[in-house]
Amino acid sequence: MKRLLPFLLFLGITTVHLSAQDKPILVTAAWLQQHLNDPEIVVLQTNALKWDYEREHIAGARFLWPESLLPNSPDKGTFNIPETRTATHVLRGLGINKNSHVVLCFVRNEVSVTSRLFLTLEQLGLRGRVSFLNGGLDAWKKAGFAVTKENPSFKKGNIKAELNDLVVDKDYVLQSLKAPGKVVVDARMKRFYDGEPSGLPRDGHITGALNIQYTDMVDSVNFFKPVEQLQGYFTPVVPDKQKEIVTYCFIGQTASVLYLAGRILGYPMKLYDGSMQEWSRKEELPMEKTKPEEKEPAKH
Repeated sequence: MKRLLPFLLFLGITTVHLSAQDKPILVTAAWLQQHLNDPEIVVLQTNALKWDYEREHIAGARFLWPESLLPNSPDKGTFNIPETRTATHVLRGLGINKNSHVVLCFVRNEVSVTSRLFLTLEQLGLRGRVSFLNGGLDAWKKAGFAVTKENPSFKKGNIKAELNDLVVDKDYVLQSLKAPGKVVVDARMKRFYDGEPSGLPRDGHITGALNIQYTDMVDSVNFFKPVEQLQGYFTPVVPDKQKEIVTYCFIGQTASVLYLAGRILGYPMKLYDGSMQEWSRKEELPMEKTKPEEKEPAKH
């Protein structure tokens, strides 16, 4: 027994370590099909209209209306973190428990809003327990797996929403611009970063911010690109993977694609929720445009 004790102790520690590991951030259709009946799996299909969900969804998937967890506000603008009481009510209504592993499934090209929901769920206490179905429902169908119109039956969940610190405000951004261990990254297309008019009160980018385009993270059929390609976009801008990236865009939606890509790569990620919708309106906050000599030369 004494000889077995060290082995058993090691085995116990190893088991605890494995059970505490984060769930995979990206999952394939094949992975989901294999784990679809696991008791902790909760598949959420996100659609702007419930009609899409009622038309077809993965068996057992529940309908998540984005605005139920992404409320708009006349004071805070578009897409905000809900109050924990409201979030708890919504999450329990979806059958999510304390030990649930949530898999988000998007439809067609709705990658950015589903990425924002991924971030929102992590902000609400599910960090490490949310996965994103790469390629969405189209990938599921192309893999030959069935869809259904039947509404699933499930019990009310017992989760309680608790806020993390993944979503930050303008003051945090200002501090991050001066912090050696942090980088502020604009996720918009480079032309808007450079200063092309976009309809905002001020054009350009946050002074000192760098640029990684969210559009580069996903391919033409709405799959996140392989890790080595994603790293190829991040490394020239943020070579140190220990540095925290604070990303933003127009309203905090498309930057969520960059947030998700950064999470895949292992960067510490945060999102400035107010983004340019707020920053460009406050004239005391610094902005700049890319100087002509800093722009990439035109291709002939």
